[in-house]
Amino acid sequence: MQSNLPVTFQGYRRTGGKVGIRNHVLILPTITCAAQTAQRVTELVHGTVSFIHQHGCAQVGADYEQTFRTYTGLGANPNVYGVVVLGLGCETHQARSVYSELKEMTGKPVELVSIQEHGGTLHTIAHAAQIAANMVQEASRERRVECDFSELIVGTECGGSDACSGLSANPAVGNVSDRIVDLGGTSILAETTELIGAEHLLSRRAINDQVRQRVYEVIGEMEHRAFAMGIDIRTGNPSPGNIKGGLSSLEEKSLGASTKSGSRALQEVIRYAEQPSRKGLVWMDTPGHDIEQMTGMVAGGSQLVLFTTGRGTPTGSPIAPVIKIATNSAIYGKMGDNIDFNAGTIIDGTEDIQAVGARLMREIVEVCSGKLTKSEILKQHDFGIWRIGPTF
Repeated sequence: MQSNLPVTFQGYRRTGGKVGIRNHVLILPTITCAAQTAQRVTELVHGTVSFIHQHGCAQVGADYEQTFRTYTGLGANPNVYGVVVLGLGCETHQARSVYSELKEMTGKPVELVSIQEHGGTLHTIAHAAQIAANMVQEASRERRVECDFSELIVGTECGGSDACSGLSANPAVGNVSDRIVDLGGTSILAETTELIGAEHLLSRRAINDQVRQRVYEVIGEMEHRAFAMGIDIRTGNPSPGNIKGGLSSLEEKSLGASTKSGSRALQEVIRYAEQPSRKGLVWMDTPGHDIEQMTGMVAGGSQLVLFTTGRGTPTGSPIAPVIKIATNSAIYGKMGDNIDFNAGTIIDGTEDIQAVGARLMREIVEVCSGKLTKSEILKQHDFGIWRIGPTF
């Protein structure tokens, strides 16, 4: 590792010691019926973020628990200064339950608003906007301080892969993952679907037999979900975009996608939207769907996401900055509105993986310290929860 690279960034120190790299006030709708109302509040109050979704009611069992964990994880993310929890009143995912959990687990400013209790949409918007405006003003008093990379959780993902992904951007992210782990930080590997065929490589790096066994379990569980739909995903082809990009099979994609994990030991395998309990390299069990996996990692505490693409994507998050990394120089030039960083120089032969990794580390420092990513500038606030059960 190059010793002349920066090892600190400027972030916000939160109550309880966690570090944020953004200073949002989150308007958190716990039910789809409240999502439009939450959106209206963000249109009125600068400094707030929210998202549109279709979840929060008629969910039971493990599916209910996973959605609840996602809601509370997003509110707990250290990029969020405070939360206005906004519900309807009669939904399964009660806003009061999310509010109580966030108050207990975070210690940050959290307020509760209900459309039914406040007499309808217009009264609710006015009430929530007033609370949010006061919270944003308080948040504006926060100041960035020097923070260490050991306090950073970075999510990694790839979407719209091509034949260059496993040769350039993904191994460059793997290089960065190793650097962050060596500095005491945490790197999250996700996309279980896109690790099928590479599980033997990851299992070799497990810290113990329990983690090694869990590697094969999560792969098997994902395959069984596909079998239930009548598909053998292991022998299937990747998405049409991946095929057009030059990938012939899911296994080929997986072997390239797994290089995002670098070379360090695998510390644990965690559930979707779960907070890591160990530092270092962590695998979160998520689907391959870009937005659902990104939401899970951010709910798990990722302050930043590194997103590689060979086909191009505008994807972003309402809470965490997403650094979009091109696998080839052609797509970087073609989609400059959306892509932040070019790793295609590896394919061009002008840089090696180590050099691109060092350059990406400098970009991470700048983004963590306040530089806006393309998806933030364009307000690309994508959101989706991995549903693991039917709606009743």
